[in-house]
Amino acid sequence: MQAVTVPRSEQDQTGLYRVAMGAGIGLAAAILLIVVPVIFLLIAAYDPGGFLALDQAAFLDSTGLLVLAGALLFLFSFFMYRRGFSQLRKVDSRFTVASLLCLIGSIGFLLILVAAIVIIGSSSSVLSCVNGHASHALSCLESGEPLGAYTGLLGFWLSWVGGIGIVLGLSAASSRFKTRSIGFGAALYGILLLALIGPFVALLVSFPGAGAILVVAPILSLLAPYFVFHGARPIVT
Repeated sequence: MQAVTVPRSEQDQTGLYRVAMGAGIGLAAAILLIVVPVIFLLIAAYDPGGFLALDQAAFLDSTGLLVLAGALLFLFSFFMYRRGFSQLRKVDSRFTVASLLCLIGSIGFLLILVAAIVIIGSSSSVLSCVNGHASHALSCLESGEPLGAYTGLLGFWLSWVGGIGIVLGLSAASSRFKTRSIGFGAALYGILLLALIGPFVALLVSFPGAGAILVVAPILSLLAPYFVFHGARPIVT
């Protein structure tokens, strides 16, 4: 059985509680922002004449609402991770960089919220421009709603940098509290960051293997926060 060093300080207890909350909220956010939209995209790709084609405008609006809700939850997740790392840095300086990067990630998801609102407001024009070609999505949004395109682009990369902060913070937490589950979750978050680049690039150009990456990303987005939550919860209870 894995040996766990139970933290004694109030900062340790409070910090890990917030980390566990961030993981739990992140799990719910991943379902809304990554898993469900990717499932919709895969169904649309492999069944172009199916039920999703009956009302494409409604499909795009629904996806935009899911992105909006998921980005909002991810914002709260980053907020809790950042608060947790900020609390832990009072007793361990290794959490300082992680806290700062999570703040950057929070700004990124704020920008994604703005972009999602713009997408919902311009769904009909974007849909007519894309016309079944997913790789045209970003250029269509850029020509029709440049604010949404550039805001979403900047928000994605700032959020991606914030994800690095989560990986660093969780790695430090795994080392400090001797909890392998948190470390495994940190590793999965790191792989997820690499995997998310693929679908983003697929919005610009089509390339072989994009569908496989779309399958991997939702799995990682669920497993990573699960292992973090599983590892942190026994320590704070």
